[in-house]
Amino acid sequence: MCFEDEAGFTRRPPRGRTWGRRGITPVVTVSGRRSGRLSVAGLIAMRPGSRTRLRHRLRTHPVGKGKRRSMSERDFIALVDGVHQLVRAPIVLIWDRLNTHVSRRMRDLVAERSWLTVFLLPAYSPDLNPVEGIWAHVKRSLGQPRRHGPRATRNPRPQPTQTPSVPPDTLDGFIAGTGLTLNDPASP
Repeated sequence: MCFEDEAGFTRRPPRGRTWGRRGITPVVTVSGRRSGRLSVAGLIAMRPGSRTRLRHRLRTHPVGKGKRRSMSERDFIALVDGVHQLVRAPIVLIWDRLNTHVSRRMRDLVAERSWLTVFLLPAYSPDLNPVEGIWAHVKRSLGQPRRHGPRATRNPRPQPTQTPSVPPDTLDGFIAGTGLTLNDPASP
């Protein structure tokens, strides 16, 4: 069983809190104010008896009128195909009602894959999708400094962009937060 969701990030860093000397506001200069957007689609794959996994696909979108600012059907299906190669089993995919997910093109792509069954979440129900919790976690952690304490502002260095890395126990916590349970069909 897999849950999928997508999120968009600007390349502009979020505001965060940090320590600083009294009366001196720490300032970090950032270049690339209009450098576009980053879209990420994440998929949580879970199976009874196996560890929960997170797979994602990143797409960079340049700035400009008439340019696509979100992921396409091909991007989503490439993510699902990659997870299928990883788990080597039929997939039950649960995702929201994004227009790209319910388009005719996406229905055709899903119909080509006999191993894929898709269910749509009810409208306006982000609390049922555990991947929404991951995006909240990632966005919250982007504004936090890596080191804490008064020395955190000395010699600040920009950190390289990292892909979302979430431990399996944390993923299980996001799934538990939805209130949904995965029961083995063989058990009573």
